Amino acid sequence: MADIWVFAEQTDGRIAEVVFELLGKAQELKAQRGGDCRVAAVLLSGKDCAIDTKALSSAGADVVYWVEHDSLAAYDADAYVDAVAQLARKHSPEVILAGATSIGRAFFAKVAVRLRTGLTADCTALEIKDGLLHQTRPAFGGNIMATIMTPDNRPQMSTVRPKVFKRKGERVKGERVKGEGG
Repeated sequence: MADIWVFAEQTDGRIAEVVFELLGKAQELKAQRGGDCRVAAVLLSGKDCAIDTKALSSAGADVVYWVEHDSLAAYDADAYVDAVAQLARKHSPEVILAGATSIGRAFFAKVAVRLRTGLTADCTALEIKDGLLHQTRPAFGGNIMATIMTPDNRPQMSTVRPKVFKRKGERVKGERVKGEGG
C-alpha cells in the first residue's frame, strides 16, 4: 500500500492543530506521488472518547484508522508505540508523519525503531520525488538545511514542526486570489 499516514494526536478529545496542517501537506504529497494512494489519519483514544472525525476528513483524511482501547485513554508511550506499530505492520503505509510536539517526539522514534526504519525529526519541508520522501530539516544549529531520504526501509517517517505548513484551504497572509478585491 502506498498510503500516507498522519498521526492524529489528541488530548481529551481535542485534536492538535498540527494534525490539520499535516493532513493538508499529506494531500499535496499524495498528488506528487500519484497512483493508488490515500491519506489516512491515525487516531488513538480510550473507549467512548468523543472526537470529531469529520474534522479529520474535512482537513484531508481519506480514511481514519481509530484505535480505541482503555490503555489509550491517556497518553502512554508504550501503549501508543504498540498501537501504531501493530497498525503499520497490518496496513504497510509508505509514509507516516507526526507533529514534532512533546507527545510526537516522545514516542514516534520508538515506533521507527519497532518498525526498523528511519525517522527524520523536526522537518520544515517535505516533498515526494521518484517515490522517495525528501525530508528537509535544519542542521548544525540551523546554519544549513539537510535533506534526508530513507531509500531502503518503509515506512518513511518524519516529525514536523507545528506551524510549518498551512491547513487545507488556508492562505498565506497577504496572498491575493483571483476574483477578490479590486
